[in-house]
Amino acid sequence: MSRRTALPARWPFLSPAIAVLALWAVVPLAMTLWYSFHYYNLLQPHRHLFVGIANYRFLFADPTALDAILNSIVLVASVLIISLVLGTLLALLLSQEFPGRSAARLLTISPFFVMPPVAALIWKNLLLDPLSGFIAWCLHLLGLPAIAWFTTAPMSALIIIISWEWVPFATLILLTALQSLDTDQIEAARMDGAGPFSRLRYIILPHLGRPAAIVIMMETIFLLSIFAEILTTTAGGPGDATTTLTFLVYIRALLNFSVGGASAAGVLAIVFANLVGLFLLRSIARTITK
Repeated sequence: MSRRTALPARWPFLSPAIAVLALWAVVPLAMTLWYSFHYYNLLQPHRHLFVGIANYRFLFADPTALDAILNSIVLVASVLIISLVLGTLLALLLSQEFPGRSAARLLTISPFFVMPPVAALIWKNLLLDPLSGFIAWCLHLLGLPAIAWFTTAPMSALIIIISWEWVPFATLILLTALQSLDTDQIEAARMDGAGPFSRLRYIILPHLGRPAAIVIMMETIFLLSIFAEILTTTAGGPGDATTTLTFLVYIRALLNFSVGGASAAGVLAIVFANLVGLFLLRSIARTITK
């Protein structure tokens, strides 16, 4: 049976999956686009007017949108860098033989399974609180003043919390990749006189190139939709200091009740995410084909 004649025979089996995909992705996207060209406020549901690109004009005229884009870039880039650096170091450490290695691996990976609101509350109330937090207590022992993280450095506080959540993911992927590294190659390099840093630079890090690319792609997809940590800790403030594109959609829809404005911000977030995803996919493709 040729491919052309086999495809119609498969339609009864493919159509349920295609229908679910359409309901799950295409219909919400189409409705978002439709609402982005309309004035629709939840406080005035009877007023439903076509306004063209007015919602987009208002969005790009609002400095909050530019701040949200910059905040999203800073947040994603910072967490990615921290995740890759600390994940690589932890993976190298946990790949060595030492007593209690299994327990250390479990403790290292466990933060990844903590729910985002719970993680945010732990860091906000138990660790970063300027009065009763553990870090403030440590600074007091050193004779240093406490830091009001969510007032003076809110983005840094968010980066710390989210990095704590995602470093275990990078560690797990990179540690799994290290387990597949040919030990004979390491031993041969050692016998040839290659030092630890030479083996790390020329053997281990090139071997981790592809897994690192996968970590970057996976984390970026989820980091662009970070919401619970922001809502629990800073609520986008102070001012717009921690407002990302995802949180901007929330503000427009559920705080300002503007469905049209929120849809325009949502379309901007979709375009931004797809541009980032396209760049990452091309970078990963070049990495894999090397």
